Amino acid sequence: ARRQANGYRSYPEEAVLALRLIATAQRAGFSLDELRQLLPDDLEHWQHDELLATLRSKLQSIDLMLAQLTKSRAELNELIAQIEARPEDMDCASNARRVLSQMRLLGQGDEAGEPDQPRS
Repeated sequence: ARRQANGYRSYPEEAVLALRLIATAQRAGFSLDELRQLLPDDLEHWQHDELLATLRSKLQSIDLMLAQLTKSRAELNELIAQIEARPEDMDCASNARRVLSQMRLLGQGDEAGEPDQPRS
């Protein structure tokens, strides 16, 4: 990049385009390492098919993440509703047992036949 008389740098349009692409890709979830492997040093050497395949793969990952987040959100909302639905004559410990029992039953319905997986 050339320096102007005022000390500012002047970048070619291609460099500005590349920076915008990098910023957009980072917002979409790409790491700098992923981008480094994906993007060539200049626009003349882009691997069109590889780029499209990688972008489609990232979309699939985002869709899976969205589905999991949507499920987690619904489960948390249900948990909140169960906790808030405590009968007035029930103490907190009894309510906790009630909620845990209901969660266990709901978990069995969602994962029919699947053993509990340990979380890391």
